[in-house]
Amino acid sequence: MDSSTVALKELSFLEEGGRVVVGDPAVGRFIAVPPVGAVVIRALRDGATVGEAAAAAERVAGEPVDVAAFVETLRKVGFVDDESPEGGHRTAAVHLSGWRSGPLFRPLFGRVAWTCYGLSYVAVAVAFAWDPGLMPRPSDAFVSDDVGLSLVVFLALTTLSTAVHECWHWLAAAAAGVPARFGVDRRLYFVVFETDLSQLWRLPRRGRYGPVLAGLAVDGVVLAALTGALAAAGAGLWAPSPWVLALVRGLLLAKLLTVGWQAMVFLRTDLYAVLVIATGTLNLWRVKTLLLRRALRRLDADGRAELDRANPRDLAVGAWFRWVWLAGFAVAAAYLVGFYVPAAAVVVRYVLDGLAAGPGAPSFWYAAVVAALVLWPHVAVVVAPLRRR
Repeated sequence: MDSSTVALKELSFLEEGGRVVVGDPAVGRFIAVPPVGAVVIRALRDGATVGEAAAAAERVAGEPVDVAAFVETLRKVGFVDDESPEGGHRTAAVHLSGWRSGPLFRPLFGRVAWTCYGLSYVAVAVAFAWDPGLMPRPSDAFVSDDVGLSLVVFLALTTLSTAVHECWHWLAAAAAGVPARFGVDRRLYFVVFETDLSQLWRLPRRGRYGPVLAGLAVDGVVLAALTGALAAAGAGLWAPSPWVLALVRGLLLAKLLTVGWQAMVFLRTDLYAVLVIATGTLNLWRVKTLLLRRALRRLDADGRAELDRANPRDLAVGAWFRWVWLAGFAVAAAYLVGFYVPAAAVVVRYVLDGLAAGPGAPSFWYAAVVAALVLWPHVAVVVAPLRRR
């Protein structure tokens, strides 16, 4: 009998759909193991030798268990405490972390609050149906006759809109008692802000919905407030200046684009996370890729072996989600042609006209500053990963 012991890090355990989710909360790394695997981990954590853990596992499984190989797997995922410390897994090119105690934020995510969030979307839908003129138009992105100023202001509005969205994810996670990390990344050609909510695997499934949906929840409140402001102005209840009215319309457009983007589940948005929680899948994104490769006859032997080991629920959901993901490229292409290309054309034309005046003209430097402000997020998410290599 193997008398060696294995020192493990402080791990959490959560039973989930016939498996046990084991994780290292310090770095946000979680894996799903069969119940016998959890028996081994708990035995090792309590000071049992490898041989004693194997005996305990055999009593549960009714057959010998290769604990030595399982320990190597734990070592590879970083659960064994005999390696140099590692930083948490970064999901974004630009990354910040931190959290605060959550009791202060819990009223924002109670039943009354969620009722208000839902009613906000209902109110917006009713308002748009009652008066279609409240719906923003693409031209509302230009809040001024000065194209450069409009681009900078719209960029600031979209950044503010996204920051509020992600802040609500962060607050909801804190209210649930788990830390969250904030970062900037990209999905295809989209620059995105994101909050890493991997720590939610510490919670029961029902407890994960709130933090995942929190961003869309506050989006609904903002949409309702902006739509209400426009409706009030149209009814003569207040008389904002044209500049203020343009800002409201610009922010409403920015917020609607944010909400629309979240519906693109093929880009791992908030609603994709809801899909994962609702279906009880464990590794849907990877299984989807393997199933698609198999359908296209591009799956190698390692991939086939990985599919054979995949969770049955992942296989069932991945069988149809792979086609949703593939169709998503058509949606992304339509979004590109319908919004990004026209907007980019305006930016390029404006910048080129300004630069054509030469360095001696103020318009040259004005156009250069506008171009830098508009393009820096796209450049940052490309350069940051390259600098870490």
